[in-house]
Amino acid sequence: MLQAADLTIRLHPEDDVVIARLEIPTGTLLTKESVRAIVTIPAGHKIAVRAVAQGKPVRRYNQIIGFATRDIAAGDHVHVHNIAMGDFQRDYAYSSLAKKTEFVESPATFMGIVRADGRVATRNYIGILTSVNCSATVARMIARHFENNLGDFPNVDGVVALTHKTGCGMASEGEATDILRRTIAGYARHPNFFSSQLVGLGCEANQVNVLLSSEKLKRNERFGAFTIQEKGGTRKAVEAGIARIKEMLPEANKVKRQPVPASHLILGLQCGGSDGYSGISANPALGAAVDLLVRHGGTAILSETPEIYGAEHLLTRRAVSKEVGEKLIARIKWWEEYTARNGNEMNNNPSPGNKAGGLTTILEKSLGAVAKGGTTNLVDVYEYAKPVSAKGFVYMDTPGYDPVSATGQVAGGANMICFTTGRGSAYGCKPSPSLKLATNTPLFVHQEEDMDINCGTIIDGTETIPQAGERFFQLILETASGRKSKSEEFGYGEDEFAPWTLGATM
Repeated sequence: MLQAADLTIRLHPEDDVVIARLEIPTGTLLTKESVRAIVTIPAGHKIAVRAVAQGKPVRRYNQIIGFATRDIAAGDHVHVHNIAMGDFQRDYAYSSLAKKTEFVESPATFMGIVRADGRVATRNYIGILTSVNCSATVARMIARHFENNLGDFPNVDGVVALTHKTGCGMASEGEATDILRRTIAGYARHPNFFSSQLVGLGCEANQVNVLLSSEKLKRNERFGAFTIQEKGGTRKAVEAGIARIKEMLPEANKVKRQPVPASHLILGLQCGGSDGYSGISANPALGAAVDLLVRHGGTAILSETPEIYGAEHLLTRRAVSKEVGEKLIARIKWWEEYTARNGNEMNNNPSPGNKAGGLTTILEKSLGAVAKGGTTNLVDVYEYAKPVSAKGFVYMDTPGYDPVSATGQVAGGANMICFTTGRGSAYGCKPSPSLKLATNTPLFVHQEEDMDINCGTIIDGTETIPQAGERFFQLILETASGRKSKSEEFGYGEDEFAPWTLGATM
């Protein structure tokens, strides 16, 4: 049984709050803090260890997470009823914490699939993509023909249709169309697809031939593109798609896994359904695994710009150059303008589930979210769905909505997604496997069929962050080698394809 001294977690000596490991009843004396709870504190929530006057900043991680909206007494519950956002100056201190990366002498390996062009896959799918929502049904009908019908092709992970809700009712050119086209092209080129085909309707705004030309995609033996109208309708289009895949399957099945360096791994980092433990357990554990991967020569992509808002100054300090840091701040400024012109603001977060789990402001959520990125240098910043070419820790500008964010990361080349959750997000991603990290043991036990690893051991005091990070790094290698994730066992991943939709639907 936990003693009163162990009921809370302190993250920094200068913090105004500590975090409850489990529910703390009214009147409980926290001996380490010499503070008595004056109300019941829910598990994962914050308790004040000193008085904070109205209008003064409240600190967690030794960073400002908000400002007191009324006087807060020592021992009080600190949450949305007494703390809120406020403006304060951030010091970007570009590159002040950049340091030399110490690479390992003998990099880890995994059993990967080496494509003809030298790129490495973690899975072996055949993909069906769509230029427009109007061709979604045909794409699904083609894929459905092969559902539970690949027994003769055990080395093929599946035939997957990735459909979306746009592609028309929009301008034929412009930022929104550019994003859609490069997202589709990123998937078409993804090494986890042995081959892919693009299905259009024929009269849509996002014309197939224009997409191919603008993204420099060429039809060949591994990539096909056609429209329903040119084929003569639904039945003929479906038959053409099925026939092409039948031709591909014997060749796709010939792939063999072989040992390859971990430098071929590109992780997309995600968090969803966060709670008060996210920034203490799963996020820093994932960050520790990212540091290991970077030292082994691999790449990790942090994203979700609205959910690093208020913590961007921690990333600019790690930028390899002022230019890289300024690229990140330029994306922050873009988001401030984007949300303002849409009648919104950057502090539309946390969600109700986040708040129930103990998070109070976007500042607090962001400070925990950036922990996923570990401690190594920020080497580059990319716009949504652009190809990631740099090695090391990078940033991609995406919305905070997880499926949209992960879609951009996979389009950029991520061959695995790592997803932390404190509330129990159910998520999968094809063609890249997704691993879910639970922030607390009760969640892991309650939803074990969805969770790949328990980081609640850190909260329980049975494991350190580096130990959990090493354990997860090994799971990353095993999953990249073909071990199925929990979401793959359930069949998640097709409906989660969600390109970022900008602008008005017309």
